[in-house]
Amino acid sequence: MVAPLDGLRVVDFSTGIASAATTMHLADYGADVVRVEPADGAAPRDNPGFATWDRNKRLVVVDPTSDDGRANLAKLVAGADVCVSGRLPGEVVDPASLSQLIDDAANDRLIRVEMPAFLGECPWAGGHESNEMLSAELGVSLRQSSFADGPVDPVYTHILYLQGLWSAACTVAALSERAESGRGQTVTVGGAHGATIAGYATLIIDPAQIAATPPAGPGGPNPTYTRYQCGDGEWLFLGALTEKFQLAAFDALGVSDIVTDPRLGGDLDGMLLVDNREWVRTKLADVFATKPRSEWLDTLERVDVPAGPLQLRDDWLDHPQVRAIGMHVEVDDPERGKVVMPGVPMVLTESPGAVRTPAPNRAQAEVTVDWPSQTPAAANDAASAGPLAGLKVLNLGTVLAGPLAGNLLCELGADVLKIEPPAGDSFRVKGFAYNRGMRSIALDLRNEDALDAFYELVRSADVVIDNYRPGVLQRLKIDHETLAKINPGIICLSFTGYGEGGPLSNKPGFDPILQGTSGMMSAQGGDSEPVFLTVAVNDITSAVFGALSVALALYRRRDSGRGQRIWGSLAGTSVAMQSGELTRFDGRPPARIGGADYRGPEPLDRLYAAKDGWLRLQATQEHVPALVELGLLQGAVSERELEQSFADRSRDEVVDALTARGVPVARARTTSELLNQPEIMDVELMQEQTRPNGKPYFAPGRLAFFSRTQRDGAMSPPGLGEHTRAILADAGYDESQIETLLRTGAAIEGPPMALETFVSYR
Repeated sequence: MVAPLDGLRVVDFSTGIASAATTMHLADYGADVVRVEPADGAAPRDNPGFATWDRNKRLVVVDPTSDDGRANLAKLVAGADVCVSGRLPGEVVDPASLSQLIDDAANDRLIRVEMPAFLGECPWAGGHESNEMLSAELGVSLRQSSFADGPVDPVYTHILYLQGLWSAACTVAALSERAESGRGQTVTVGGAHGATIAGYATLIIDPAQIAATPPAGPGGPNPTYTRYQCGDGEWLFLGALTEKFQLAAFDALGVSDIVTDPRLGGDLDGMLLVDNREWVRTKLADVFATKPRSEWLDTLERVDVPAGPLQLRDDWLDHPQVRAIGMHVEVDDPERGKVVMPGVPMVLTESPGAVRTPAPNRAQAEVTVDWPSQTPAAANDAASAGPLAGLKVLNLGTVLAGPLAGNLLCELGADVLKIEPPAGDSFRVKGFAYNRGMRSIALDLRNEDALDAFYELVRSADVVIDNYRPGVLQRLKIDHETLAKINPGIICLSFTGYGEGGPLSNKPGFDPILQGTSGMMSAQGGDSEPVFLTVAVNDITSAVFGALSVALALYRRRDSGRGQRIWGSLAGTSVAMQSGELTRFDGRPPARIGGADYRGPEPLDRLYAAKDGWLRLQATQEHVPALVELGLLQGAVSERELEQSFADRSRDEVVDALTARGVPVARARTTSELLNQPEIMDVELMQEQTRPNGKPYFAPGRLAFFSRTQRDGAMSPPGLGEHTRAILADAGYDESQIETLLRTGAAIEGPPMALETFVSYR
């Protein structure tokens, strides 16, 4: 089988983690990726994760100051389809020189991918890539649930992984557009874009509801969606997110009286209120403490309530389920010996990705690469609102990963239809952010007439997305085999909890269940209690993987003429999102672990409280004289002294003073504080939007910048069945046929979504 990017040429001038992840994803799916380093010194590759992130690539070493070196660089740029740079210190070509190379090459088919540490100007001194600084600046650290007030420093580089993955998706989308237009463009995905996607679940802001709330503890604010310690001291995660699962869990645990408790007023969402969440949590904790974990997991499985054990990170890569879905891979590395690493999480059944070769070392470096110059193609200058404009997607996804995949495709210009049952997506109110940009049609697919209507939509569609449990697609007669008979070009993307094959394949999965099972919670909690990550890392990343895999399948379809089936899983994503931490070889240093309200790894590299807020210091020994000059230290580095010094000063004053002296430091912002930042609002990273009642709210906006195919405008969530009539009419149904479907209940229509109140579920 031919990989989707077979024959694609990518030159990588970058040095960072995020950009290495971008080119890894492209290489995994067949691209010829050539990484370029300066002859006078290797790019920093101390992080063990580079054994994974540099796989499937070639290495070229050049002297950019020599005539031969400049000629090699020019040849690479002239022959490349994609050029990746991070605009970071230490790259073989600085941004201005790279721009000149590109201008001189006259390669108008080139997709230039820029991945700055932030957006434009970096707010911290030095402009280096930093997951921790992004987490602080974009409000992720302060939004993390904790024991006490204050931010939590992440032990994972999830933001950088997301930046790299989303950049890959945007790159392939731009390549698909180039296949139509014949023209390249510049794609910019900064670290702030990655942080915004990471914080998607918590960046919906009602300016009328901004108020401080007491800390929810390391388990988060939702007592039916958190972890509990059982009678044997072991922990499990209870994933009763929706009412269906909550009622079943309460019955199995013998606490159904919670439902009728007058403090809830008949509304289970009342458990999320500050006045209620603690007594509900205590009641459930007391019950779980009466039996060992294995008994509770058996009990919950019998009533089909999602739950899972909390396990250690180091055990996850060897788990039978991880092996069964191809996420445990071993390679012989020329420098490190045997390396065990994550595999490729998204399976394109007709054009799969693969781990083919280990990371190259300097001894294997090539002098040049024989790429012919790109051949100019006839250009189509027609403007488009997004690189995937014209793509039609039918989104059957519910809760988070499926809907968000559709939302991200909307951001890339696709027309996405949310296909809902008459009762609606059970998570559409709490999770309305993930449905923005889509149109809604409500169909009862158990009804033959509604199923026929769905088939009509499939005839003109490009993609169908679902996250049903195994077997549901076949039962509803909407599996890929059936749909491909209607439309041979259809691409079907399916997410499940644990993937296809393996001992856990039929189990239901939610993001935090995989956080727990994969060891993320235990790693963040360290020697304290396990920590429920507020960032919905597995759900959100699965959605981004979905966008990438759809773009890959579309790119492949232009040559093959056929669609294909794609599958991915939260389990696979949970491995990929620990790629650096799980990469294993003899002699590698241990991956970072956290602790209770973890502030950072060392005195010069951690969060500190100022008298009016928090800041994130990321200094080294070379910055100590500046700290002494400002009176923050007397001499030797002391965490206690720094704590006392920062506590006496205003955050902005000390951040400005340190930045002026070249010391890397960032503000740890609240999410509401982002709304006052011109560098955020002016580029619409966050957008002001208007609800049907006329009141404003704020939500994530532009998640990438495309120089030639940028979409604009805000995206709103649809009401249940809001567009049913229009969608059916577009599919060829006349007014009488539409009325019959509505009258019989095969379809329903409804008003726009009210958006009266916002409820945070995590």
